[in-house]
This record gives sequence, structure tokens and C-alpha cells, in this order.
Amino acid sequence: MVRVVPEGRLGYGLQLPVQAQSTLFAEAWEAGAGPEELVAVARAADRAGFAYVACCEHVAVPRRLAGAMGTVWYDPVATLSYLAAVTERVRLLSHVAVVGLRHPLIGAKQYATLDRLSGGRLILGVGAGHVREEFEALGVDFRRRGAVLDETVDALKAALGEEEFPEFAGERFAFGELGQAPRPVQRPRPPLWVGGSSPAAVRRAAVRGDGWLPQGDRRAELPRQIGTLRRLRAEAGIAEPIEIGALAEPVYVGKPGWDVGRRTLTGAPERIAESLREYGAMGVHQIQVRFRSRGVAELVEQIAAFGAEVGPLLDG
Repeated sequence: MVRVVPEGRLGYGLQLPVQAQSTLFAEAWEAGAGPEELVAVARAADRAGFAYVACCEHVAVPRRLAGAMGTVWYDPVATLSYLAAVTERVRLLSHVAVVGLRHPLIGAKQYATLDRLSGGRLILGVGAGHVREEFEALGVDFRRRGAVLDETVDALKAALGEEEFPEFAGERFAFGELGQAPRPVQRPRPPLWVGGSSPAAVRRAAVRGDGWLPQGDRRAELPRQIGTLRRLRAEAGIAEPIEIGALAEPVYVGKPGWDVGRRTLTGAPERIAESLREYGAMGVHQIQVRFRSRGVAELVEQIAAFGAEVGPLLDG
């Protein structure tokens, strides 16, 4: 497995703004933003030592959900490839790609190319998806999406491996004697992180993932989930370690002069770091942070402050 976060450290990453504009988490300024702001944020994260920047996926949002979810969801492969050209070190995470919506050979071609173009910076984050109409429009059985994802993950791991002519035989997909190049830079393949917090998702992460991306678990719920994940992995006979993630509370470094919400971690870097180190104590390897901001300039400032003042304190 290609490890993303060095052992013994608590890494941190960032879900990019602008690329997903759900009313549940997008800031007001993002509605008028575009590529220029995405580049500014990605470059700021690159400079500040963030482990990754992330982009999520929805192909199409039905009218019944558009009020909450919005319809702005950038394509992760196109977006992360674009940002690969303007960054140098930060990794590029699909958080998450609904890979069961397409044949695994198509997904492997896209993500292998992204890994090659970025010099080996891809993290392939995958999830089952939850929008029924999206599956129906693309001819994929929504009720069987978990089983489809399981097989797709297995096929992707084969297709993104070291063999130029990979082989796979499953219930839905089978291929062999078909060469794909360019191959990924990372060996034996890019890391694959599984998203979701349902029992099925935790099991999938335990037995198929190199990492786990929980979705919506509060801090107090994580130790139980992590215990389950480790037990399932041990029962499957997998000795290789898994990189465990967490979605941290919103953050604002310093004293905000505006209402950032009661759950937001604010104040001095030492105070924020002390709170976030609790994640490391429970077995988390990387946290995804979201900053409150009123514009891209403030967000870039927050990213820089976190990297310079909070990040160095997370391993203490």
C-alpha cells in the first residue's frame, strides 16, 4: 500500500470549495466563484503542507433534491487534473467518486491518467452513492449499488495495478488481454479509500480499502466505528494497516469578527490543535478540515494560518 500520511503523524486535508455547492455546507461567496478561486485555494493548500485537496461527484441531481444539494458538482477527474497542473506536492483525492456508475475499465483509464499527469498524487476515494435517479438515468441498479461497488472496487484494484494487461473475472465485469496505458505512477497502485459510515460501508472499507473516509460521524461516535473497522479487518485476515480519516468540525483560526456558528473551533492555534489532537488519540490518521470564510481571500488566509500555526502542533 502507498501510505499517504507518514506513520505517527496526524495529517490534514481539505475539501475544495466551489466544486460542490450544496446549501448544507457551501459559503455564500462560492456561488459567484470559479476556476480562479479553485486554483487559489489549491495552491494555498499546496504551500501550507496539506496532505490533499478533494473533489466529490454527482453526475446529475434530480429536481426533488436540487433545493438542498444544488446542481453545481464539478467532475472530479477534470477538476483534479486541472489543479494537478498548478500544484506541486499536494495529493488529489476524489471524495468521493461514485465509481459504480461506470465500467471499471473506464474509471481505471481516467484515474490512471490523472495519477500519471500529476506525478503520482492520486488518492482514489470511492463511495456507493445515494441518489436513485442518478443511477436510473445511467442504467445502473440502485438497489444493488453496494454489490456493484464491491465488484467495481475489486476490478479497479486489478486494473490500476502493475500489470499492463490486467485480468479480472466477476459477476458483472470481466476483462483480460486488454492493455491500458499510461499506467499509474504509484506502485503497486494508487491508494484506494472507501467513504461512508453505514455498516456496509465500514465493512467495505475494512476488507477492501487502504483507507476509510467516514461520513457524518460525530466525534463521540468515532471510537466505536474505528473499533468495528479494525475488528472486521482482523477477522478478514488483513494485516496491512488502514489509514483512518475523520471530518473535523469547522475551523476558524483566530478570533472571528463575525458569526461562524457555534460548532466551529475558533481561537488560538494551541486551543484548536489541542482539540484536533483528540482525533489522533482515538486512532485517526488524517482529518479533513473545513474553514469558515466570507471570500476566497479570507479562506486562503485561514489555510495559511492553519498550516503555519496549527499543523505543527498536531503531532505534539
